[in-house]
Amino acid sequence: MEEKREFEQEETMTEEPVEETKETDEAQEEPADIEQETAEGEPEAATEEKKGFFKKREKKDKKDEQIAELTDKVKRQLAEFENFRNRTEKEKAQMYTIGAKSVIEKLLPVVDSFERGIKSIPEEEKENPIASGMEMIYKQLMTALTELGVTPIEAVGKEFDPDFHNAVMHVDDEELGENIVVEELQKGYQYKDAVLRYSMVKVAN
Repeated sequence: MEEKREFEQEETMTEEPVEETKETDEAQEEPADIEQETAEGEPEAATEEKKGFFKKREKKDKKDEQIAELTDKVKRQLAEFENFRNRTEKEKAQMYTIGAKSVIEKLLPVVDSFERGIKSIPEEEKENPIASGMEMIYKQLMTALTELGVTPIEAVGKEFDPDFHNAVMHVDDEELGENIVVEELQKGYQYKDAVLRYSMVKVAN
């Protein structure tokens, strides 16, 4: 009996340490889980640090900033020069138009004189060298004006237009339409799209 008790005591002594080893194994396993959790959390912090590092590296160098600034200045200067060139060309065209108009306006009375002189020549004297010479000069003058862009304004038989006609007389005539030009007292001219002189006309109704 004593031998049995001793054997049982030895078994109990041998079994208890086994339970302790199991507990110690479980205790050792728990930190592994904690380490895994921390290991899983580490990549987020690492990526944030990497992002912060790349953000710092993304800053432009001073040379790049100077190049961008100089490029912007050059583009602005080119745009200003293009605007200046367009403006000067427009001003030159306007100055040429103003100068041409002033010269042509001074020639219009000469044209009027030629027309009145030719109309005053009797039919039997139109073959006269002086009369034929006047007519030739008049045609040459009108050809030159046409080449410059001067054209007479149509008036007789047209509807009155205040943009081209200057009504100085009015007449009532039932046979004619309303606001119709029946007579041209002085011929009007325009230079390209600008009116040099309005036509002085008589308007019906």
